[in-house]
Amino acid sequence: MFKLYNTLTKKVDEFTLRDPKIVTLYCCGPTVYDYAHIGNFRTYTMTDFLVRALKYLGYSVKYVMNVTDVGHLTSDADEGEDKMEKGAKREGKTAWDIAKFYTDAFLADSKKLNFLEPDVRPKPTEHIKEQIAMVETLLVKGFAYTIDDGIYFDTSTFASYGKLTGQSLHELKAGTRVEPNPQKKNPTDFALWKFSPPPAGGKKRDMEWPSPWGVGFPGWLIECSAMSMKYLGESFDIHTGGMDLIPIHHTNEIAQSEATTGKSPFVRFWVHGQFIMVDGQKMAKSKGNFYKLTDIEAKGYEPLALRYLYMTAHYRAFLNFTWEALESAQRSLTDLREHSSTGGTATDSIPYKKRFQEAFENDLNMPQALAVAWEVAKSGLTEEDKRALLLDFDRVLGLDLDRHTVKKRIPEDIKKLMEKRENLRKARKFDEADSVRKEIEKKGYEVKDTSLEASTGQGQS
Repeated sequence: MFKLYNTLTKKVDEFTLRDPKIVTLYCCGPTVYDYAHIGNFRTYTMTDFLVRALKYLGYSVKYVMNVTDVGHLTSDADEGEDKMEKGAKREGKTAWDIAKFYTDAFLADSKKLNFLEPDVRPKPTEHIKEQIAMVETLLVKGFAYTIDDGIYFDTSTFASYGKLTGQSLHELKAGTRVEPNPQKKNPTDFALWKFSPPPAGGKKRDMEWPSPWGVGFPGWLIECSAMSMKYLGESFDIHTGGMDLIPIHHTNEIAQSEATTGKSPFVRFWVHGQFIMVDGQKMAKSKGNFYKLTDIEAKGYEPLALRYLYMTAHYRAFLNFTWEALESAQRSLTDLREHSSTGGTATDSIPYKKRFQEAFENDLNMPQALAVAWEVAKSGLTEEDKRALLLDFDRVLGLDLDRHTVKKRIPEDIKKLMEKRENLRKARKFDEADSVRKEIEKKGYEVKDTSLEASTGQGQS
């Protein structure tokens, strides 16, 4: 029985299929104006664990993750520059160049963290037609209105606005700061389509498109609704993202989507990951604790050590990043790959597999699933059984245990034979040493000779 905490219902719900043939899942991907940081990647890793867990249980999954390459303004109040345009000015490039560079960087980092590839990775710039069509529908239905700088969604027309946060429209209005645009009907109203401002110094925006209302560009929020519904349908199973997306981005996604289709719910399960703290503080560039994957690698750590660290805390709990914690994760990952054994008698592997599955079925409890993996590594199972079981678990863990050399602990009898052979070699009794070598090889070990001056021999498997 797979259970997930559902932000919409505010409780852990049993996961049931809308369509018995397939699970439909959408993840809010990066805005590619800069490198993704380790906080972003925690959310994407959570989603990867979820997709892997569903596939492990035998579900077919249609997985969509977008790449936001236009429309994400620097202010949640629909003010300021588009982040892509701002990035272009920062680096002296076009917005299109910025989008490509940081998309490529994100994809490279995703590969290092061993993320499964989404079935579709849509971009807003490639779905302008779908976004315009959605805005047109909202205008016809009376959910949207036009003011000087764009077309806005009227939140007062959507009765259940705010249901994801559990707040009423009145409470949301009361908690909203004073908006700089007095033409908006409500402080919570949000942009669906923005009109391009007059060219500054004769230079137009890099990213703008013709529309029935003039030249402009889509708002940040409309993209996910238009693209998710195109590839997953008007209602789908799971939507993931970070906690910071709940009050605005995902709240508004629900409103504009359900207003467009007239169907509820837009998404059945909303799954959100908690933030990362760095040395007990919020991560911020101004504090010098804003880390990217390249920063992790520059200090000599594997990206998969970060993936391991993410597993040490439940996705809904804060995770405190420290370099000491990453060092510990790296050591633990290395140890797990070695499949260390404490000896003992082989036992049945079925109980381990059952408890591993029960762990991630219980609201994706990866710390508990990892603990079961360690029980296997330290158990009395044979090395072969451990390897088979851990590689099975790795379908969810995603630590690429099968791509790394496993160092088998050399049994004492083999060590004694190697010592005997080395002593015979030193005594120049090569025929007898060769007989011992053959005995070692019959036991499944290969002997690679060192020079006669070496004090000990080494066997490798």
